Amino acid sequence: MDLSPKQIVNRLDKYIIGQDDAKRAVAIALRNRYRRAQLPKEIREEITPKNIIMKGPTGVGKTEIARRLAKLVKAPFVKVEATKYTEVGYVGKDVEGMIRDLAECAYRLVKSEKEEEVKAKATSAAEKRILRALIEVKKDEKGETAKEVFEANLLDGLRKGAYDNLVIEMEVVDTPQQMELVPGGAAISIGNIFGDMFQGKKKRRKLTVREGMEIALAEEADKLVDEDAVKAEAIYRAENDGIVFIDEIDKIAGKGNRNGADVSREGVQRDILPIVEGSTVVTKYGPIKTDFILFIAAGAFHVAAIEDLIPELQGRFPVSVELKSLTKEDFVRILTETENSLTFQYGQLLSVDHIDLKFDAGAIERIAEISVELNATSEDIGARRLHTVMEYLLEDISFNAGGGDYPTFTLNIDKKYVDEHLKKLTGDRNLKKYVL
Repeated sequence: MDLSPKQIVNRLDKYIIGQDDAKRAVAIALRNRYRRAQLPKEIREEITPKNIIMKGPTGVGKTEIARRLAKLVKAPFVKVEATKYTEVGYVGKDVEGMIRDLAECAYRLVKSEKEEEVKAKATSAAEKRILRALIEVKKDEKGETAKEVFEANLLDGLRKGAYDNLVIEMEVVDTPQQMELVPGGAAISIGNIFGDMFQGKKKRRKLTVREGMEIALAEEADKLVDEDAVKAEAIYRAENDGIVFIDEIDKIAGKGNRNGADVSREGVQRDILPIVEGSTVVTKYGPIKTDFILFIAAGAFHVAAIEDLIPELQGRFPVSVELKSLTKEDFVRILTETENSLTFQYGQLLSVDHIDLKFDAGAIERIAEISVELNATSEDIGARRLHTVMEYLLEDISFNAGGGDYPTFTLNIDKKYVDEHLKKLTGDRNLKKYVL
């Protein structure tokens, strides 16, 4: 997608409030990818991404910025936690797993796009399969051949969802279950181990029409998609568009500690180093070169500092940005300006039980004030504090609503309502019920 850095920041502003430095850094990194793609191949090979390291407290938007960035350009994206990996020689996940996860993500992304391209043909083939099963059911019901008489009506009813809950029997591909061979390792299908033994094996199952249609659609789309082309495209996308977000990088930045559970911290850093520098990782879809993958690392860095990472790793993250704690104004904007804000989400949830939620400006201000105060007096968990406050605020109405078909009731949330329902929260600071 050909977006300028300013346009990228404007798109990110819809979901993340503030943190302009971090947005500018990722926007430039993304635009540089587009610029690199326009250059001749021999020059392209020389230009590697400028990886980014984000420093800031939890809940201020580090992960969300990277996630939204990837979504914006439909890039393969994985979020991993540095603390989940262990040094080579220890039991646990090895760092190459993050690239295998990226390959899996790229494969699913490309497969989904290719299936969308053949959706019309696949839908037509799936409808014919379901129709045959429906005719069998109708035959049993009527005791006569229903094909000519009912086929047109059955197809019309199928498309309208009239038979969604009707149970039919149909033949489906028996897909082997995923299994984990190594604790903390990648899930591996039995079919991958025993080759073609399980390929194409079918079994008859009783399903509702809705379930059968979903399975049939997936199977028919799978037949129409060129698997080799999907794998090749997935490898290319992972190598050139992939984004790996390494969270909790500060937790492996301890120096000088050689005892106990922290013994492999520096070892994990040294294992991550070749991945970030550029190496080849073998995945089940083919080998992936990591030279042009964009790596974004993040951490709170309360105890450790960026300088505590080994120098070689620091050198591979040349762009460093600091994200700031959220202010009252930021909380107000999060509740009112972001797309699908919390106030909107709760409004949609409670509308199911015929409650029309209305928040006035005074209520929004008070919620923001309380959130900032709680972050200051207990742990600063950033925007996640709003989830705690909103759950507490709407606990009574969420519990008492539902259970009948009542006319729509409008609930106006004002400053007084907020103070009344949050006095226990602001009084005893007992948040353990909601903060995990």
